[in-house]
Amino acid sequence: MNRPASTTLQNQAPDTLRSDARTIGLIGLAHGSSHFFHLLLPPLFPWLIKDFGYSYAELSVLVSLFFIVSGTGQALAGFAVDRFGARPILFAALGSFAVAGLIASTAQGYAMLLAASFFAGLGNAPFHPVDFTILNKRVSPQRIGHGFSVHGLSGNIGWALAPLFMAGITTATGSWRTACFCGAMWALTVLVIMVLNRDALDDRAEAANASAGTAAKPAAGSVNAVAAPKEHPMAFMKLPSVWLCFSFFFWSTCALSAIQSFASPAMQAMYGLPLSVTALIVTGYMLCGAAGMVVGGFLVGRVQRLEKVISICMLGSGLLLFVVGTGWLPGMAAVIVASVAGLGTGLAGPSRDMLIKRAAPPGATGRVYGTVYSGLDLGFCLAAPVFGYMLDHHMNNAVFYGSAMALLLSVVSAVVVGDGVSKKNKAAMAAA
Repeated sequence: MNRPASTTLQNQAPDTLRSDARTIGLIGLAHGSSHFFHLLLPPLFPWLIKDFGYSYAELSVLVSLFFIVSGTGQALAGFAVDRFGARPILFAALGSFAVAGLIASTAQGYAMLLAASFFAGLGNAPFHPVDFTILNKRVSPQRIGHGFSVHGLSGNIGWALAPLFMAGITTATGSWRTACFCGAMWALTVLVIMVLNRDALDDRAEAANASAGTAAKPAAGSVNAVAAPKEHPMAFMKLPSVWLCFSFFFWSTCALSAIQSFASPAMQAMYGLPLSVTALIVTGYMLCGAAGMVVGGFLVGRVQRLEKVISICMLGSGLLLFVVGTGWLPGMAAVIVASVAGLGTGLAGPSRDMLIKRAAPPGATGRVYGTVYSGLDLGFCLAAPVFGYMLDHHMNNAVFYGSAMALLLSVVSAVVVGDGVSKKNKAAMAAA
């Protein structure tokens, strides 16, 4: 009886491949744009300090506000996605990014910069529940790992391009306001692309279920393989795995915050390199992370204990950042080593997303991803003032030591989650 199903799947393969690739590509573009707007203002900090006289600690509040709004909104957006669908919320988010860029381009002081951060955070809030809901519902099971890989890859590319885009346009035109306006135009362009291809983003269409085929039938050994009774919408919050995943994102993002916003000026002070050179750390770290994401997408389908992949990769990255913090390396070698540390976090990315998928109860995709990924926003929110304080007080090597310690703590959370998922899988198989 299995043969007809297999034959049907083979006959549909070219169509599902095109459909999957289209959806994955669109989600990748949208996700890359959301990460771009994480760094709408941080690359401009040296110019904002020059024009307005703010300190790094004051400017770090802009980062904190972004992630307070994003984190709070992300947890709530998960419920909205489960209730109303992902596509309209995606369109609204991109519109909010455009508003943020326009406000920043006309800012005359701190209040308007805060407003720009608010709207950028509001736009960022729904992206993870939106993205993962669409991917899980529209992409075929055999390609979902690659969907996660492209999702993470595009985010790193967005982070890598933002400093080049914002600082490059500012340097070329002599105006950071022009750079912010160009950022707003980018968001509007992406919004138009999404609207024109809205059929590939419809997570409520019946065709989505047909395209996903066997997605409705969990793989053998999955936690979700046993049918679950209807539960209260908030029942998932009682699961320890959800909060351990939240903890993982919190600590790993504390490390990322240090690299994105403060590693460049810290390395400039430690190694005496020009800012134009140390600014390459963020780009290098994100590009290495993107390369790791590509390889990590293949690992997802081949490794059962995903927490082992996450642990090895994160510990390797933490060790490299610790070495950079010692100041033992030559200047350019330190830039290269800090950049290569991104490879480990990239490799761990798809395994991380699949681990969350395995830990999530049925029917709560948006809520779980929204809650778990709000740990990312909280990490950025709380880490920015801490690392900004370190930089203002010339504790430059602590930026790298702190990021290495945060990666170590994230590994602890991942190991506990993976152990819990493994035990539940064994129990589900025994019950079946």
